[in-house]
Amino acid sequence: MIGTQRQPELLGQTVVVIGGTSGIGLETARRARVEGASVILTGRNPARLKQAALELHTERTAAFDANDSASLQSFFEDLSGPIDHVMVTAGAPHYGPALAMPAETARRNLTDHLLLAIEVARAAADKVRPPGSLVFMGGTGARRPRAGLAIASTVTVAFPTLIASLALELAPIRVNLIAAGFVDTPLSASLLGDDLDKRRNELRSTLPIRRVVGPADVAALAVHIMSNTALTGATYDIDGGQQLIS
Repeated sequence: MIGTQRQPELLGQTVVVIGGTSGIGLETARRARVEGASVILTGRNPARLKQAALELHTERTAAFDANDSASLQSFFEDLSGPIDHVMVTAGAPHYGPALAMPAETARRNLTDHLLLAIEVARAAADKVRPPGSLVFMGGTGARRPRAGLAIASTVTVAFPTLIASLALELAPIRVNLIAAGFVDTPLSASLLGDDLDKRRNELRSTLPIRRVVGPADVAALAVHIMSNTALTGATYDIDGGQQLIS
């Protein structure tokens, strides 16, 4: 049988990755390039951004803090042409006892991720050409309430509802959420420190997939969500079955 060559899933499209200098963001940018897309990278660290851009031969880069509303708005306003997809991986989960946090810290930790999604949606609305998409990163680990996870749990529960609402408001632009469990990234390494290898070994022995989820797994899902134009307003879990074990 003569095989047929598969056409790249994002051929001729432009993907913006906000927070694209390491981990899931960088891997998604790599995958998008393999699938034929032009990539625009943003990140806070100019040196890492330059290194990632050289590797991926990106169309453009911009160094700024995604949580700075003015910089985010300016970035989208300055784009010279339409784009097709925006992947947002900027930000990190907030852990710690809510009652021990100063009020302003608790307020910021509760709202950072949610407000970033709203700001990106607002800024990108006139730049993304349908049936393009916005893809945001969330988590699954805080769905079970535990001491010290009040902030993370609240954001985890609220995020899918916000994403569904944005999908209706931005239609026919699509909006989706990837909810990841533990992913073996530099961010995970910074959070766990000396306990990283212990956590990896624990997951390898207990997860149904018998391995640790990596950035490439999430990137593959992100590109599928971008390319499948029937997907919007939904949350897609990727945790190797982590929620199925106690």
